[in-house]
Amino acid sequence: MVHTTKGIVLRTVSYGETSVIALLYTELFGLQSYIVNGLRTAKKSSVKNNLFQASAILEMEVYHNELKSLQRIKGAKWHFLYQHIFFNIPKSAVALFMTELLQKVIRQPEHNPHLYSFIEDAYMQLDKADTKVTAGYPLFFALHLTSFLGFNIRDTYTSQKKILDLREGEFVKELPMHPYYIEERNSAMVSQLLKVMHPYELHNIDLPLTVRRELLEHILQFYALHIQDFGVLKSLPVLQEVLA
Repeated sequence: MVHTTKGIVLRTVSYGETSVIALLYTELFGLQSYIVNGLRTAKKSSVKNNLFQASAILEMEVYHNELKSLQRIKGAKWHFLYQHIFFNIPKSAVALFMTELLQKVIRQPEHNPHLYSFIEDAYMQLDKADTKVTAGYPLFFALHLTSFLGFNIRDTYTSQKKILDLREGEFVKELPMHPYYIEERNSAMVSQLLKVMHPYELHNIDLPLTVRRELLEHILQFYALHIQDFGVLKSLPVLQEVLA
């Protein structure tokens, strides 16, 4: 049966001489792998070979069989054509970070339209973002993504609770007995970032380079504490270099 769904490209790998296998997060079926035949050939195909770039937002006609782990695509076209992400180096680096993070945290083909909408809007807002918003975007995305994953940080920050316990995901009064926490200087920044509901609000937060780097490393540590085999992000050094 053929279905129409939107999907966000997370990764593609070559398959055979002319085909690719693409991993997408779809609106209807969650995480899915698709084989796209003839994509790497000069012959005419129902799917253009420039569509399957990481972070691309597509509208597709797909064949879906719940008993199969590899699905097929009948046709695809742009749903949203970026104006900047594929050509602007800082935005490309942020998009690469977002895409790699999604690959690490989304592992099951579960239908979640709210998560899909958040991810799609996040890429579209990044494409429109100015320089300051782009610099803070990895923190904004990484923090707010957790609310869809079941282990988000609770914004319990007060004048008495100024330390962020990363293991518990909440602000506390005293230093924890373990090393996974953020001290007062930066924990207030996390509380401010948690209150940001739209990326343009990042203009209201002063995030120096050193603070951005420290906070992002802490937030990724938070992910590692709550997701088994989270590992490290290969895109992080590139992101830090580009946004320096």
